[in-house]
Parts: sequence; C-alpha cells; structure tokens
Amino acid sequence: MKLSELLQAVEAEVLWSDPAHDATDVANVISSDLMSDVLMMDAEQPLLLSSLVSDQSLRTANVVGAVALVVANGKIPPPNMVELAQELGITLARTEMAKFEASVALGKALGR
Repeated sequence: MKLSELLQAVEAEVLWSDPAHDATDVANVISSDLMSDVLMMDAEQPLLLSSLVSDQSLRTANVVGAVALVVANGKIPPPNMVELAQELGITLARTEMAKFEASVALGKALGR
C-alpha cells in the first residue's frame, strides 16, 4: 500500500516529507515505543508508529530502513525532530489517534 494511503488511514498530519515518498510502497508497520524492540525487527521499508517523541525514534527508523515515522497519541514533535527527519530523508507525521487505535487502522488498511 502507498505511504500516502496509510497516512490518510490514521488521519496523519505530515510535518515533513519527500514528495517521492508518497508513492512508496509500505508492506509492514512496526508499532513500538521500545526502540530496542524495533531494532530486532526485520521488515522491508516499514512504517514506524510510536509515541516516543525524540531523536532516538528517528535514528532507529533510519537504522531499520523505515520510510516514515508516525508519532501517535496527539504528541507534537519538536522542531529539531523535523530538522532531523529532513536530514535523514524520513517522512515525519503525527496523528491524534492513540497508538493502539492507529495500529488497528493501519492493520485494516493493509488488509490484516
């Protein structure tokens, strides 16, 4: 499924994105606040969903090859996170949905 469609599924506000990412296919979603658990995952071009609002979540997303990081629970990433997303080339978005609710919505969008 296209990244833009998944972002719509969670009513995400995009804070930064490379327009080329909108058409990127995403087959997996990793939903976690424990970045050590995320590092154990093996998924091709995943979307990372977390409520952790720190550079650590973006750096972890970069290591696992995530196309995007969506911050849940209505949290607002600070400006330095937006700057880091630009540097790393990772789409950064936020949703008002709770992490569990967003996980369910993303799973349904992916047909799971």
